[in-house]
Amino acid sequence: MNSLIDEWKHVAGSKYARMIFIGPMLAAIFFGLMFSQNQISESPVVVIDEDHSSYSRELISKINASPYMEVTNVYASRIAPETLLANEQAVAVIMLPKQLEQRQQQGISTNIGILMDNTMPSGLTGIRTAIQEIIVTENTSLSMTRLLQKGMDAETTKGLVSPLSLQQRMLFNPTTSYVGFMVLGFVNIVVLMITTSAAGSIVPRLRQEGKLFANGKSPLQLWMRIVPYAVLSTLSLLLCYGLLKQVGAMRFEAEPYVFILPLLVYTFALSLMGMLIGYSAKDLSKVNLRTSFVLYPSFLATGIQLTPLAFPEPFQIFAWALPMNWLNRLIRGMAFREGMLTAYSQELGALLIIIGGVSLLIGLMVLREAGKDDSSREPIMKPGVQPSSS
Repeated sequence: MNSLIDEWKHVAGSKYARMIFIGPMLAAIFFGLMFSQNQISESPVVVIDEDHSSYSRELISKINASPYMEVTNVYASRIAPETLLANEQAVAVIMLPKQLEQRQQQGISTNIGILMDNTMPSGLTGIRTAIQEIIVTENTSLSMTRLLQKGMDAETTKGLVSPLSLQQRMLFNPTTSYVGFMVLGFVNIVVLMITTSAAGSIVPRLRQEGKLFANGKSPLQLWMRIVPYAVLSTLSLLLCYGLLKQVGAMRFEAEPYVFILPLLVYTFALSLMGMLIGYSAKDLSKVNLRTSFVLYPSFLATGIQLTPLAFPEPFQIFAWALPMNWLNRLIRGMAFREGMLTAYSQELGALLIIIGGVSLLIGLMVLREAGKDDSSREPIMKPGVQPSSS
């Protein structure tokens, strides 16, 4: 208990108590506002109309009417795409060939080209889907018109042209909002960076001050010092998630009083891992460098920007040792899909295993250092000299 009180006093007077709230909240506000309108609509496209017909103009109007595209220019003759896509004035070039209307009236297939600038793939969001929908709708309309002209009824015509129709619905993140994964990941990374650095500095700081075993040599007294960091990190994450819900309209369906339990388990695992990483550091300046071994893999392999399914299986298994991997799963399951706490015992169990394994390693390191400390304090006896008895 003395260790816990001593650590709370240290935290209260340190920069950590301010940084753990200020840093993540600034990240939540900045990135939340930055990506709050991330849905890309009316991406600029240019059209090369070599047909100059009423049908090509009608098709251009339909392209421009799409919520995903805006026709900024129409050219009468072919121009090199490198010229049209220069200066990023457009992200795609749509080419309508000669004799388009004539071939359409004769029922002959025609190829319509679309050249897209894929140097920034995010700028093409929705364009491929939109142009495909326009083509499919146009084909269906033309085919049904011809069949109706040949005397078929509308229902039979529809069955011949479109025997199957697709209805799709995007769940949990229907607008593909970046706030729900990218911005949230940035906030989690900021908390991870601050917490692991602060927790990793505990042992080097105590060793430097000569207080490492001031309250006993039990590993428990060192483990208790993690509590302030876990509690404050949990509160900071809850505040940031609430802020992202208000600022960036992030979906968060779990009740805060329920989700606080997974957060506490996560922050304990994270803080203990920070302590383990920084335990053998000779001085405080080397702790931040060591936390990179948790920071970068957590950013890359735990599903912040890219789903873990995109990685080879060995990388997916490696991510199991990272606490943030399980936090992201808990967020996606409980906060986004409104899952019950009881349905995520696997994720909570994995975090508890991390806590147990890291605590064991820390305990062994404490006992080893305590044993060396005892042996260094034993008096050196000269040969032939007997200890005096009182």
